[in-house]
Amino acid sequence: MSSLRPAVGDYLAMRRALGFKLTREETLLPRFADFIKDRGEQHVSIDVALAWAMVPAGSAGWWSSRLQIVRGFAAYMHAIDPVNEVPAPDLLPRPPHRATPYLYTSEQIDALIAAAGTLRTPHRVATMQTLLGLLAVTGMRIGEVVGLDHEDFDARNGCLLVRGAKFGKSRELALHPSTVTALQRYLRRADRPPRALATSALLLTMVGTRLSTKDVQRTFATLRHRAGIKNHSASCHPRLHDIRHSFAVATMLDAYHADVDVGRRLALLATYLGHVSPASTYWYLSAAPELMQLAAERLAHHTGARS
Repeated sequence: MSSLRPAVGDYLAMRRALGFKLTREETLLPRFADFIKDRGEQHVSIDVALAWAMVPAGSAGWWSSRLQIVRGFAAYMHAIDPVNEVPAPDLLPRPPHRATPYLYTSEQIDALIAAAGTLRTPHRVATMQTLLGLLAVTGMRIGEVVGLDHEDFDARNGCLLVRGAKFGKSRELALHPSTVTALQRYLRRADRPPRALATSALLLTMVGTRLSTKDVQRTFATLRHRAGIKNHSASCHPRLHDIRHSFAVATMLDAYHADVDVGRRLALLATYLGHVSPASTYWYLSAAPELMQLAAERLAHHTGARS
């Protein structure tokens, strides 16, 4: 009985050539291929796709994610041989839920950075304070921050190069002079550990290795409790990623208060955040009542001026 594993490899290679990272697909699709082989089958069918997607105990959202991964592979196989079936989009649909963004105040960001000062060693304090500061003033994703290399920081021109971010895109971020100074100070610390072999990371652990996203998330959970930052509601609790949302909202609030071209600012913000289109950025902003009120007031003003 032949396996579909070679086809999985070809599929992943093709998608990666288009700029997709496919970390989860790389783990799950070989297991799906083995599942098909163990059932004595040679092709993708809707029944087997559903059976595999619902094997683990879990939420409807997890089942939907597993089937979505299979659906992409099934479409690829169907193009090669129509005997392969593609699960319809309405099978195991993703539940209509998206986390409500937690918008931090500037005082809360300061409290988080102060809480990082309670960590065990001076180097760890400096690393977490630098990381939180970068998130707050650039709106980068946490994976982008821990993925920065030393050479991605250009102090002379005051910018950071974010390589291979979401959808394989890279972008250059202009930095305020105070941010450049803070990064230089961090890199010149006397207690900065020697970098581990083959590690070129900008932010380092105490043993000279690159930070891991999971460890940063765990540390953040500790810091937010020490800073006294509590849930707004059962569906709105403080996450590290929400610092990115807060940066986006603060940027647009500044545009309204300065009475500048909001549409132009939104387009620039979308580029700075690494979004494919301003539509993605708009969702970041829709959770801010103050921002929505300012938008409504500006719309009413312009509508009244034309009437």
